[in-house]
Amino acid sequence: FRERNDDSEDTELRFVTCQSLWNQIKSETEQVQEDLNKQLFDNLVSFLRRSHSEFQEKTTKWTCQVKSREIPTAALVLGVNVTDHDLTFRSLSEVLQDNITPYIALLEAKDCPGIKNLMQKLMGKLMNCYTDVNSLEDEDYVQVSQNRIRCSMTSLINWYENVTKKADSETSSKKRTSSSRHWQSPPVVVIFKDMESFNTKVLQDFIVISSQHIRELPLVLIFGIATSPMIIHSLLPHSVSSLLCIELFQSLSSKEHLSTIIDKLLLTAQFPFKLGEKVLQVLINIFLYHDFSVQNFIKGFQLCVVEHFYSQPLSVLCCQLVDAKKRVNSLSHDQCENIRRLPSFRRYVESEASEKQIALLTADNFLKEIIHKLLEDLHVYHENYVSVLRCLHVFTSSLPKYPLGKQIRELHCACLENRVWETEEYESCLQLARMLNKSDLVTMLQQCVEIFVSSSGKEFGKTIEKLKEFLTQFQKLEAEAFQEQDVSVSSQKELQKKTDLYRLQKTLLELKESRRSKKLTKFEMLRFEVVDYIDSLVRSYLVPADHKTLHEIAYFNTASVLRGHLNAAPRIALHTALNNPYSYLKNQALKSNGGGISNKAPDICVVYKLHLECGRLINLVDWLEAFSTVVNAAEGPDADAASSDQVDDIIHARFIRAVSELELLGFIKPSKQKTDHVARLTWGGC
Repeated sequence: FRERNDDSEDTELRFVTCQSLWNQIKSETEQVQEDLNKQLFDNLVSFLRRSHSEFQEKTTKWTCQVKSREIPTAALVLGVNVTDHDLTFRSLSEVLQDNITPYIALLEAKDCPGIKNLMQKLMGKLMNCYTDVNSLEDEDYVQVSQNRIRCSMTSLINWYENVTKKADSETSSKKRTSSSRHWQSPPVVVIFKDMESFNTKVLQDFIVISSQHIRELPLVLIFGIATSPMIIHSLLPHSVSSLLCIELFQSLSSKEHLSTIIDKLLLTAQFPFKLGEKVLQVLINIFLYHDFSVQNFIKGFQLCVVEHFYSQPLSVLCCQLVDAKKRVNSLSHDQCENIRRLPSFRRYVESEASEKQIALLTADNFLKEIIHKLLEDLHVYHENYVSVLRCLHVFTSSLPKYPLGKQIRELHCACLENRVWETEEYESCLQLARMLNKSDLVTMLQQCVEIFVSSSGKEFGKTIEKLKEFLTQFQKLEAEAFQEQDVSVSSQKELQKKTDLYRLQKTLLELKESRRSKKLTKFEMLRFEVVDYIDSLVRSYLVPADHKTLHEIAYFNTASVLRGHLNAAPRIALHTALNNPYSYLKNQALKSNGGGISNKAPDICVVYKLHLECGRLINLVDWLEAFSTVVNAAEGPDADAASSDQVDDIIHARFIRAVSELELLGFIKPSKQKTDHVARLTWGGC
């Protein structure tokens, strides 16, 4: 914000507003993720408590497991969104440390290429785990931790016995409170973060060795699985997998996780910042077609927040309604002019009378009064939009084939894109809704009543009364429905009595004609009335956001900017950085005039621009001479000749380093045809 070259006097305020808003969003996302993982973590804690109690109490079940040397193992299926696993395991470790045991080791495949490396990493992690406030003050513990310990299972068992005995002696000397976090002999939890990436031989050796010492060490394994639980049997032979007592745990799918995040961040009036349809679609497409990562979606959302406050001077009003009204009163004349330039505000001015148009374009005080009202209208629009959207989703999500999508985010994108009631998918939804049965309609109406009752919108009092009236009418139809059912049963019995084929065909034709000509039943009329009423709510409240005045203040719509940040184009970025370093470094000395090569540019930039002028093979001697000419351009002909040899050596070394960096980036490679030449690998412009 501060580096931007603009004359805006509220840059600091925008920065503070952006920071405050993002802190609120970050806190909300963390709470959502904690709530979503709570059930999974509770199940894992329960599993570890059972495993621990069975080891500690020496029950019959545990004794049977010990005889068969089975290790309690949790197979945790997290899905293919690998980038989210770090946060999940970090949160899981914190939960286990708070409730079960301080002895937790999180292992990654890249750190454990062999069984020796695995044992070293395991013991290092476990000994680092045993550090709390009391132990840091204990000189004996620090001294022991500084000793070199042989990395073996025997050493690990001896260490565990020592630390548990020490913990027991400390608790016996002090009064043990009932709120103690850990058990008397807590288990040792080993988490294999990315099980599929581990060397099969390493896993087999570790499991076999651990099963032989399960009597002395209460070991519990947790396998982090990205694909399928069957990977355990693919990696481990039956002789090894039979040593594990496996229990399966399934995390919430990333799609459901994303839907909850969107629901809490975007489909709410709590946060004034919103995403436009194209921007939201870019983030969702990256999620669906690249990585399924919720964390990357949140990072993209953060980028949108920063970019909006950075590029939109009027984003200072993108805050809670009370604060926005206070800030409107302190708007300067230049900021009022910025508001007058907004396309949505210009449309609003054009729709007003000529006298009001003049006042809006000339009087700042009158403009501020109108902005107060427009901001309040925008806030009310968001409250009403969310409630009606949820009500519409209740209907569309229960229809076959989901014309407007199964997830509410798909319906939200459709409503942001254009008037949803003008689309073919919406017409299809209405037609299907007019064929719903009574029980489904009653259930949907009850859900809609709950949505509107819990809504923060103040305009839904009559809507709630109308929906309750529909429910009452459906209840009144119950008795009539039973009577009609009795009549239809009697008519069917009459048909069954007629055995003559001619008479039967004649009766069926008469029934068919009567069905064509008969009027709609009361239920069908009421069903049409309900669907038409929901349709009227959609047309009133689900107007696209870009049709609302001052939507530019709250909505970020620059999808091209976001796409440029998130969709990597490494070759273009490299070419820009090497061909025009000023675009990144912002150093005035690096500005090139007419495509010339500046001697102030980094060496690799000079070498790169020189190589663009060459053909398929580049002579290194000629390249060095050209590089030396560019670098020495500023020294002139009167340079000190005594140190020329030293200068040549330095320039030669700089050239070799620059060429090596260019080869590392993949622009050139050594040539087998000529030893003093290199081959060029890239062609064409970016």
